[in-house]
Amino acid sequence: MQGLAPKTIKYLMFAFNLLFVITGIVLLSIGIVIHAVYHEYQHFLDNSFFSVPSLLIAIGSVIFFIAFFGCCGAIRESHCMIITFCTLLVAIFILEIIGGTMGYVMRSQVATVTKNKMMDTMSKYNNSKEIQVVWDNLQRDFNCCGTNNATDWTNLNKSLPGIPMSCCTEVVGAIGSTNCTLESPKLHKKGCIDAFMYFADEHAAKIAGVGLSLGAIQLIGIFLSSYLAKSIRNSYQTM
Repeated sequence: MQGLAPKTIKYLMFAFNLLFVITGIVLLSIGIVIHAVYHEYQHFLDNSFFSVPSLLIAIGSVIFFIAFFGCCGAIRESHCMIITFCTLLVAIFILEIIGGTMGYVMRSQVATVTKNKMMDTMSKYNNSKEIQVVWDNLQRDFNCCGTNNATDWTNLNKSLPGIPMSCCTEVVGAIGSTNCTLESPKLHKKGCIDAFMYFADEHAAKIAGVGLSLGAIQLIGIFLSSYLAKSIRNSYQTM
């Protein structure tokens, strides 16, 4: 393979693969972190919530395998390995487009599904220690109360003396404990469905940002690998 341009492309391929591996590590890390965060609130989530972080983990893992073809192909100037690398990049790029499209289409259904699951688990609050812990953590972490608001608790069970203490901001150093009621000044006014969906949207925005960045990097890789493969093929034909 003669000439400055092909050699420049070859070195750019090495630099790209290094960047590609770094993006793989980032994707893997983000996928694991978001999956762990979602797992904490799995009682309120549909399985579709876990599909995107799982896809990120899968893509992050596969990237190391794909980068191997890119590096080896560039070193050995192997037309076959470079083509394989380019094909795998295109396949990953298509998977990301499909995943992003599915996530956007399903986004409108997420709030309804989550709201129904919240209302369903609220009815089990007094009978399940696990549900109690999950709801108490949710209401403390997001400073919220009930699904829509605090009245969900009183409407659910008229015999309750109050609502969960996690619905009220705890006063550090306070002596004794009092019931958390609708009249409590420390009551969380915000409903948990709004707070939680805002939290989910923030994570979705991060995933979208990473996906767009990776997509741009992959397009560069597809161009470089295609050009390098063409240069290698031309060099063989002129021999």
